[in-house]
Amino acid sequence: MGAQHRGLRALIKGALRLVYPPQCLCCGEPVAGEGGLCPGCWREADFIEGISCSRCGTPLPGDEDSEDQDEAAGLLVCDDCLGMQRPWLRGRAALTYRGTGRRLVLMLKHGDRPDLAPALGDWLARAAGPLIRRDMIVVPVPVHMRRRLSRKYNQAELLSRHLARVHGLAHAPGLLQRRRNTPMQDHGKVADRFANLDDAIRVPARMRPRVQGRALLLVDDVMASGATLAASAQALRDAGAGPISVVVLARAVKDA
Repeated sequence: MGAQHRGLRALIKGALRLVYPPQCLCCGEPVAGEGGLCPGCWREADFIEGISCSRCGTPLPGDEDSEDQDEAAGLLVCDDCLGMQRPWLRGRAALTYRGTGRRLVLMLKHGDRPDLAPALGDWLARAAGPLIRRDMIVVPVPVHMRRRLSRKYNQAELLSRHLARVHGLAHAPGLLQRRRNTPMQDHGKVADRFANLDDAIRVPARMRPRVQGRALLLVDDVMASGATLAASAQALRDAGAGPISVVVLARAVKDA
């Protein structure tokens, strides 16, 4: 019976492709397969595949012998991470926040396109590969309930759920709570972004036993200054979490 159902699903899927051929995730142009990009959008998708900062995932020039290292941890780090304390251990990003990467993030976040989450979640899961531990809990950065009601979903939660499924990890979207509806972090000075999130995110008391001593993977759609991730990671640390890593779909870079 299982084989018959799989055959029927394949037949239906094939018929749908005749009527609705696969489209580019970004621009809607026809492509060869589901979850793909057209040649133009692919050229503008800046995937982070070379040397990158071990703390935030931003791409780095040079090679493994670069002198920009955190001597205590033996990790390659960018200037931003050398200049500020990050309340997490390691970080990765799938692509830079420009071109196709920026357009896809905005489509998912503000364009009512939750259907993008599985394909983008696959990219995120690949980027997170070096961070994965078998006992990890995957935690999305939270949004305030008011924003969730207007947007209908938390884009970080959609991505983190897919990542957790790919890697067979526990997913806990309720571990963090946004206490107040802070302004958007798209603009403003770095110091203002951090101040904006002061005491805005917490671990509810009933969730603290789940956090204590556990390795956590914190997930968000995009990282610019890192203020939102820092507030989230600090709340987890204050609740007694074990080692925290972060992964984002897109990392804003200085030359973007």
